[in-house]
Amino acid sequence: MIPLLTADEMRAAERQAIEDWGIPSLVLQEHAALGALALLPPGEPLHVLAGPGNNGGDAVALARLARLQGRAVQVWAPNIWAEWRGDAAIQVRLWKGLGGTVQTAADPVELMKSWRGWVVDGLFGLGTTRPLEGAALAWVRALNASGLPVLALDLPSGLDPSAAELSGEAVRATRTACFGARKVCHGLLPARDHCGEISVIPIPLDQAPRAAMQLLGRPVLSAREWNAHKGSFGHVVIRAGSLGMSGAAVLAALGALRVGAGLVTVLTEPDVRAEIAAQVPEAMVRAWQGLVPPEADVLLVGPGGISQVPDWDGPLVVDASALKEGEGRRWMDRPGTAITPHPGEFARLFRLSRPLLMDERLAQARQVAAGRPGVLLLKGAQSVIGGGAREDLWINPTGHPGMATGGSGDLLAGMVAGFRAQGLPMREAVAAAAWFHGAAADRLPGAGLLPTDLAGLLPELLRA
Repeated sequence: MIPLLTADEMRAAERQAIEDWGIPSLVLQEHAALGALALLPPGEPLHVLAGPGNNGGDAVALARLARLQGRAVQVWAPNIWAEWRGDAAIQVRLWKGLGGTVQTAADPVELMKSWRGWVVDGLFGLGTTRPLEGAALAWVRALNASGLPVLALDLPSGLDPSAAELSGEAVRATRTACFGARKVCHGLLPARDHCGEISVIPIPLDQAPRAAMQLLGRPVLSAREWNAHKGSFGHVVIRAGSLGMSGAAVLAALGALRVGAGLVTVLTEPDVRAEIAAQVPEAMVRAWQGLVPPEADVLLVGPGGISQVPDWDGPLVVDASALKEGEGRRWMDRPGTAITPHPGEFARLFRLSRPLLMDERLAQARQVAAGRPGVLLLKGAQSVIGGGAREDLWINPTGHPGMATGGSGDLLAGMVAGFRAQGLPMREAVAAAAWFHGAAADRLPGAGLLPTDLAGLLPELLRA
């Protein structure tokens, strides 16, 4: 897991180190500047853009350290700030003590035509919440048009550190020196695309920062015992498939089998039983008779037009097509349950406006899932996982738009059930399924992917 901090969470970690541990804030700034300087190619001339706050202080500290190394460096500001604030004022005084100056120009586009080497973006950092305007916006536009390589300090100017979306124009960085820990903008698209290559620069904090959001890493799965057998890996029962939609049941069964479930039984409508059985001979396929077999370890309901959830007390994965409008909270209050809606189904289940932007999806997922026993998998680009009696959100970074095709969600639901049947807690089963589902697609970038293509790649990914 990679923590993704909001600005407030990062400030809390720094405040803890400064006030309770006793480390001076200038020491934090020197560590940040020295680590960022090490990311720049040696010998290249530097043009440092400095804002009036702490990010500008980081930038001016880097300029001073670069000059002490004998590098050619100039400091520029969109305005000669009437009053440098806090540690930035100290850094400017130290810079001027070495004979440095802070310069500005009325036409940054013309100015940058003569620049060579790297630009260091230290205009605005953790405190950014509003779109850039005025002279700062003009300088950022000129920088983006210049084609010069850019190192952003902590985050590219113009990004809100706590948001995935852009509120206006922002620096497009070649590299970003992220101080202490990644922020939300470093992990989530579209903001992530402005950061270039991200390097986390350690700064001395006495405690690991706490984050309410984390980016999924590759799941760690237990090795199988040498004498394991099919009964060791759980029995998935799938209530799925109806006339004209038998393929959904096939894909759900493939998902469970491909992630290693020991046994899979599909309970389907009588008129499609034979065609499902012909396509997935590894599963047992039976006509639905109204009862869930007692040997089931987990039940998956919904793929392929099934709209009634059977009476069942055990672990339950529910495709959102099986749920009625407004039923979301009911299922989120049921322990051992996972629901897997896409954004449109999510809005229907919880009677919400349809979330169009990533930040809206995050806010709504937190609203309906935080602390509840059920698990939410809000599917889509950067799928969101919440609930499971936890307050935090997990974000899945794998996958691409080529996965946007019918049947992809049925395969994913089967994978969730397959991982849960093997003993993973429901939230971890959802996370593993989402990560491997997207990772399989990442092996085959582009459009034209079929869910069966992804299913065929899963054993190789699991072996790795």
